[in-house]
Amino acid sequence: MNIGEAARLSGISAKMIRHYEGVQLLSPAQRTDSGYRQYTENDVRALQFIRRARDLGFSIDEIRDLLSLWQDRNRPSREVKALAAVHLETLDKRLKELHSMKSALEHLVHGCQGNDRPDCPILETLAGSGDEATSEANAASLKRHRRGHQITG
Repeated sequence: MNIGEAARLSGISAKMIRHYEGVQLLSPAQRTDSGYRQYTENDVRALQFIRRARDLGFSIDEIRDLLSLWQDRNRPSREVKALAAVHLETLDKRLKELHSMKSALEHLVHGCQGNDRPDCPILETLAGSGDEATSEANAASLKRHRRGHQITG
């Protein structure tokens, strides 16, 4: 099948298929005499595997490892589980960081009047403006706000 059909069946764009070949996640496709790429059902299954792994947030290197494990029928499942567990820990860390960013931004949005005046605590905080007392008060308020979210949220 051609790259368009492989793209349709796998849910991955032709551009990304070429990229995955370039970074060696997918073996280079066989070529017709006129130079067109030709894909097999096995290629499509590998592309679907890659798409699902990307949907779960695995990196290219992690997917390369997962593909290798998937293709090795003699591998112990503990290796797959260990790789997935490390990725899960990474996701947990990212979620905590995102929650912290969300809480900080909620605090800043709540503190902004959103009126016709030019002063804006959001921009002042991003610029690092303000005196030390104000900055320390904002930091303390932000910490209290975060603690409140951790207890109740």
